[in-house]
Amino acid sequence: MIKLFLRELRIEHTLFALPFAYVGAILGARGLPNWWALLWITLAVLGARTAAMAANRYFDREIDARNPRTARRALATGALAPSAMIWAIVLGLVLLLISAWELNPLCVKLLPIAAAGVLLYPLCKRFTWLVHFVLGAVDGLAPLGAYIGVTGTVSASAFLLFGAVTLWVAGFDIAYALMDLPTDREQHINSVPARFGERAGRWVPIALHAVMAAMLALAGVLGGAGWLYYTGVAAAIVLTVYENRLYGVSENVFVMNERIFTGNMAFSVVFLAATLGGYLVH
Repeated sequence: MIKLFLRELRIEHTLFALPFAYVGAILGARGLPNWWALLWITLAVLGARTAAMAANRYFDREIDARNPRTARRALATGALAPSAMIWAIVLGLVLLLISAWELNPLCVKLLPIAAAGVLLYPLCKRFTWLVHFVLGAVDGLAPLGAYIGVTGTVSASAFLLFGAVTLWVAGFDIAYALMDLPTDREQHINSVPARFGERAGRWVPIALHAVMAAMLALAGVLGGAGWLYYTGVAAAIVLTVYENRLYGVSENVFVMNERIFTGNMAFSVVFLAATLGGYLVH
């Protein structure tokens, strides 16, 4: 039962969010933050991600049951009770609150914004195709929150990092929605592909990721990053070119999304390493 619960929450997706949270912390510290701050940032991301995934599973359980791709999820089949996800939401938010409290008062003051985003995101697909950007903004709060957790303040570079991550996540979430395009239209679920068509679902992510690369570059300039940081920006450009090729030649959207996920996971780790190197190597 525990294995099934963890599989539903996709704990491995927390690893997807963590690298950019650490990027925010490094940007704030202009180097390696203290280990105590990194611990609480890690736990904050874990709590937020757990609550977000549990809320998504809970609110979408009926939608998932009508979608062939998701019909075998535990809540859709009844293998897990909805109350399991409610408890996961509560415990995730409690962990987020404790972590924010341990970081600094500003993190606690901004906590309601993060909690609202985590809980409301799953509902957005019911009324707006901008749902991808809402998800992106929720994930973008991880590096912004980490920056605040280290510095106790905000800056232009932190907001640029927030914007870059928002566009980054929105981009590959739009590609993800291509897998459910027919079903989304049948169920009146909103997404960029459902609203504007498959072609838009393939070119809009490229445009978003190109802007992301530019925002990351400017964040480095304003944040005083060293030259190695810009190898991470170069990786963002390489990622965009790679995705452009995938969108152009891939007919199987399921295989395409698997490759996009792998490419973006690798990029986040590379960018983290480049950011740390940009402040430690001069």
